Amino acid sequence: MIRKRCYHFFYYWFPVLFYCLIIFIQSSYPVPIEIPDIAYADKVFHFAGYSLLGLLFLRGFRNSKFRNENRLIMATSILLTGLYGASDELHQHYAPYRTGDIWDVLFGLLGGIFGVYVYKTLVEKYPKTGRI
Repeated sequence: MIRKRCYHFFYYWFPVLFYCLIIFIQSSYPVPIEIPDIAYADKVFHFAGYSLLGLLFLRGFRNSKFRNENRLIMATSILLTGLYGASDELHQHYAPYRTGDIWDVLFGLLGGIFGVYVYKTLVEKYPKTGRI
């Protein structure tokens, strides 16, 4: 029983925690100077990065005891992704050489919605492939 729970945690929830840690560490460092100055590139990065986080949250919840509560786990995944994005911007506000941006919160939330939608669509389209 304990072995099964450990496997479940490391297979479904460790990726969520590890990815949140990666986001936190990355947002603690100054913005690299070498990034090309492309308009709205940071918004695209927030959208893409938080799409993955939303997908990982939904993946974890779909394989939990709440797996049959589709609306609840989708809303919870989006909410947690948005809250983490907001907390990351708050963290950046206090990090040296970084600034928080409300638009980054919005694009992170939109990315979370997109990631949840993509994962839900893939699971519905390919239901017999096992738990993704």
